[in-house]
Amino acid sequence: QVELVESGGGLVQAGGSLRLSCAASGSIFTFNLMGWYRQAPGKQRELVARITSEGATYYTDSVKGRFFISSDNAKMTVDLQMSSLAPEDTAVYYCYALVVLASVEYPYWGQGTQVTVSS
Repeated sequence: QVELVESGGGLVQAGGSLRLSCAASGSIFTFNLMGWYRQAPGKQRELVARITSEGATYYTDSVKGRFFISSDNAKMTVDLQMSSLAPEDTAVYYCYALVVLASVEYPYWGQGTQVTVSS
């Protein structure tokens, strides 16, 4: 069993910064990618950023230049540094990992952490 635990959400004013962290634990051998999704009220969950085990990154257009994703393969952690936050970034942010167990990929999700940006 694999567990993802997020931390770092909260309330921030527009223009501010927050750092989200996610730590994976359990019977983990490796992962193919880790990332962050978000879901705002009344909207579908969307991919924000992801990083592969080789360090390749992807960002959705709306966060490019403002958010930075990083990971530590040895510690099985993934962080999301968010800067220049805007009210439209308000959402529940979910950590996601594509974990490899016995040569099979399994998706795992964290419980979510609330990010609220006030104007």
